[in-house]
Amino acid sequence: MTAYDVINGRAPRLDAPAKATGRAVYVDDIKLPGMLYGALLQSPYAHARILNIDVSKARKLPGVKSVVTAEDAGMVPYGVSPARYDETLFVKDRARYVGDEIAAVAAVDLETALEAVSLIEVDYEELPAVFSVEEALAEGAPQLHDKYPRNVCAEVHQEFGDVEKAFGECDLIRTDTFMNKRQDGAFLEPNGVVADFDRNGYLTLHSSTQVPHYVMRIIAMVLGIPVGKVRVAKPYVGGGFGPKAGTNSMELASCLLSMKTGRPVKMNYTREQVFLFSRARHQFKHTLTTGVKKDGTLMALTNECYLEGGAYASFGIATVYYAGSLLGAPYRLPHMKYDGYRIYTNRPACGAQRGHGGVAARAAWEQQIDFIAEELGMDPVEIRLRNSMEAGDITCNEFNTSSFGMRECIEAVKDGSQWNQKKGKMPEGKGIGVACGFFVSGAGYPIYRSETAHSTVVIKLSEDGGTAHVLTGSAEIGQGSDTAMAMIAAEALGVPLDHIKVSSGDTDYSVDLGAYSSRQTLMTGHATKQAAEDLKRQVLEVVGDKLKISPDRMDIKKGYIVFTDEPPDFSILRTGYAKEHRGFRDNPDPDEPLTFREAARIAYLTRGSMVGTGSYKPGDLGGKFKGATVGTSPAYGPSAQVVEVTVDKGTGKVIIDRMTDAHDCGFAINRTSVEGQMQGSLSMGLGEAMFEEVKFDDKGRILNANLAEYKIPTALDMPNVDTIIVESNEPNGPFGAKEVGEGAIMPTIPAILNAVYDAVGVKIHELPLTPERVFTAIQEKEREK
Repeated sequence: MTAYDVINGRAPRLDAPAKATGRAVYVDDIKLPGMLYGALLQSPYAHARILNIDVSKARKLPGVKSVVTAEDAGMVPYGVSPARYDETLFVKDRARYVGDEIAAVAAVDLETALEAVSLIEVDYEELPAVFSVEEALAEGAPQLHDKYPRNVCAEVHQEFGDVEKAFGECDLIRTDTFMNKRQDGAFLEPNGVVADFDRNGYLTLHSSTQVPHYVMRIIAMVLGIPVGKVRVAKPYVGGGFGPKAGTNSMELASCLLSMKTGRPVKMNYTREQVFLFSRARHQFKHTLTTGVKKDGTLMALTNECYLEGGAYASFGIATVYYAGSLLGAPYRLPHMKYDGYRIYTNRPACGAQRGHGGVAARAAWEQQIDFIAEELGMDPVEIRLRNSMEAGDITCNEFNTSSFGMRECIEAVKDGSQWNQKKGKMPEGKGIGVACGFFVSGAGYPIYRSETAHSTVVIKLSEDGGTAHVLTGSAEIGQGSDTAMAMIAAEALGVPLDHIKVSSGDTDYSVDLGAYSSRQTLMTGHATKQAAEDLKRQVLEVVGDKLKISPDRMDIKKGYIVFTDEPPDFSILRTGYAKEHRGFRDNPDPDEPLTFREAARIAYLTRGSMVGTGSYKPGDLGGKFKGATVGTSPAYGPSAQVVEVTVDKGTGKVIIDRMTDAHDCGFAINRTSVEGQMQGSLSMGLGEAMFEEVKFDDKGRILNANLAEYKIPTALDMPNVDTIIVESNEPNGPFGAKEVGEGAIMPTIPAILNAVYDAVGVKIHELPLTPERVFTAIQEKEREK
């Protein structure tokens, strides 16, 4: 394996000092001269006709500078996917969930803005509402959107191979139904914005978003501003996990209010409003039928899925595809049939959350595979190894696994957890479970139809040559992408990490589609590597010209120019550099090799500003069938996990004792960050399995819209976690790297479910694993005996 100087080691996060010392500037820390404060008026009803809106009292309140409604904003439809633009900035005729936006106010302070909101008078006619898939699909049910009959937002029907024929050749066929619950992203920082429309017609939006590029485009489209006059800048962000990967109404409202007032406008969601905006995990109900041979070979799968999606589409059209397509791997499966339905209801809209669309499906199938293994008398690890895909395999739905260390991951957790010594030998109430999964390394295509690059990067050298400044539109949201880009740039340029500075998250820097679908290491990484190599080439060309040496006989390593042949006399360059820096204390020693800083300064003096550029766009991916683009990716990251639990049969309480996780990240750029991403995935998966559920009353109002009653894991809930990095050297990734951000969450829930079954012998088909649910299942099993 190639030896590297910077990557594949451990580096501290670039943002760690600012965060640890309180110097990091989040959106709520931003204060601009003359800044106003905004607030939203939201519907108190889950479904209501709006008969009249009277804003006169609000406008008369001292300190109020603007009140806007649909009359001011217009009715330009927007959303995530152009195929389902079903939202407007404010609703005009009908509210479709508790929290639907009706108006916004800008005032001199937040208290005045909130008082003004309370003075807006709205006449509602409450309408019948639907809160579940069954209610929404019932004959004569209220319709949320006239364009989508029977409240079907999107449906997918796919078949690969011949499922019925394959079932006829199976020795065992099993059907199970599984259901999760809605979850919230539960990021610590609520969404916030500061919009500033200046006197020259330029709009700047500071937003705690994952996707500055997409937000910029939606704002330009909805508000009628040229894209070139809209800038979206992401400050430090306190977590995203998917729900911050689209444009929210607050971003649009703040921009409109700033345009109306000519002053900056700040707005923040409360925690309750975060829950109301949602765009987090759907509720899925999967019915899976799997057929196998008696030796455990998987033959065919049918998957019927209903998604309760809320009032608007958001990412839902992609989610309903992912809920089927992501079962095409990590096992060889020649025949697969999928029928998926994403249903509108009068609840907050669901969207994308870590492991988009595939987490519940994976939980359902991995649990079912364990049941099948038991019926066949096979070890759960053995059945997975028998069916595991390998590099070069192509799934039945045409995903190309150019690298795929699935088998290595399974073997790693088997050995790391001491599976053979524990399985079937643990005391009563203790169990061990295994599961696998995989995820994309970036969506293969943009959300909107375009030939755009997925990422461009600019690297500019400082005029003294001492610092290479990476400028990227990519979104650092806590996952460590800035540090990864710095390491890639340093390695490709041939300089130490402390020679690299990174500025990111600003649409003025470059085009980057953002932090979603685990894309940035591979896609932004490619563009960063290319930009650094371009810059290196330019510097070496100048040095070569000065020294009369071919650039291909030189390189840059550890901050020095190295020569393939005998080092030439470069004293003329060093003398020139010294003359440029009289009095400086950091000039090179006389006997030191030619430094990158010297070479870069000479290059600047010769050519002017030294700028390297890079761009990345995947080639053609996937099949030609309808929906083939969803799930395509340049690479896929597989993961395997073993979980050990203790179940109290007297109370149903489940304690997670140990987790062993192996993930194939292709090649670890920063080993510490890779392990952190694995641990973060396991924590989120544990929460979804054990505690998390957004609860509603019979009027569609959220009952637990806070982090006191909506339970997420704390350090006290997390067990010891063993993280094992598997490296398969992805040919389509920069230096062989691919995703780690989401793939590791895929096996967590089913590994816990399988461990609980191993401990107490109960099959739990509905999440979360509350003590009540587990205890009830144990009691039912005892009664059956």
